[in-house]
Amino acid sequence: MKFTVHENFDQHTLEAMFKQLNVPKKDLHLLRMSKDIVINDVSANLRTVLTAGDTVELPKSEEFSQYKPSYRTCDVLYEDRYLAVLFKPRGVKTHPNELHETNTLMNHAIYTLEADYLEPVHRLDQETKGVILVAKHPLVKKLLDHMLAERDIKRVYIARVDTKQLIEPQTIDLPIEKMRSERNKYSVSERGKDAVTHIISAHVGPEYCELEIELETGRTHQIRVHLAHIGYPVIGDTLYGDAVLRDLQLFSYRIQFIHPILQKEILVELDKESL
Repeated sequence: MKFTVHENFDQHTLEAMFKQLNVPKKDLHLLRMSKDIVINDVSANLRTVLTAGDTVELPKSEEFSQYKPSYRTCDVLYEDRYLAVLFKPRGVKTHPNELHETNTLMNHAIYTLEADYLEPVHRLDQETKGVILVAKHPLVKKLLDHMLAERDIKRVYIARVDTKQLIEPQTIDLPIEKMRSERNKYSVSERGKDAVTHIISAHVGPEYCELEIELETGRTHQIRVHLAHIGYPVIGDTLYGDAVLRDLQLFSYRIQFIHPILQKEILVELDKESL
């Protein structure tokens, strides 16, 4: 991986920079032992002091993604050499569950971006459409994974529910677990994993109440389970609501974070009118 040192890391050692970015200890050890780090075309190591604008080249990664290309393109909303933000349509899985599957977003992405390594940082339900973040390098994936765990990646969803009553902003802090009696269904349970959903705003229209929701955790079906539990299932949800036609009105609307390498804000937001 090749990158230019941002001014935030001027006069840091390369090791200090990586520690600040929360590079895992195992990766730091491998880099510490490496003879293949190059800074400004000169062999270097983690003790090298950086200057803003320096060009750093790390050893080539031997990790590759195993997704088979679908020979179908996907919509790329933002891309640089380290990561991309993609649009996932409704009805398309985020990634295959079996290696032979080829009709998922990651199959389309590996073909569109022509990358050897491409992995999702988070996932969306098959019936949820919207923005999704993917990493284009294994080290960047680890940095983004840490940011996600520390809630440094802000994800905002839009959910439409069948009521004309204004739902007040609130936090739903209820654990969720997989149901034993029904396949691929989840429920609120004291035995479940922590799950926190923030309803940050609401707007009542002529046909429904539209909620903006921010996730603090990312459990499977979390928004759908939480909203159904408080009596407002998402419109078009045949699993947690009483919808007959599957037309889930849940959208990954906005993603916002500070780019770990470029150190700039990345904000990708969909046009509400297009949802």
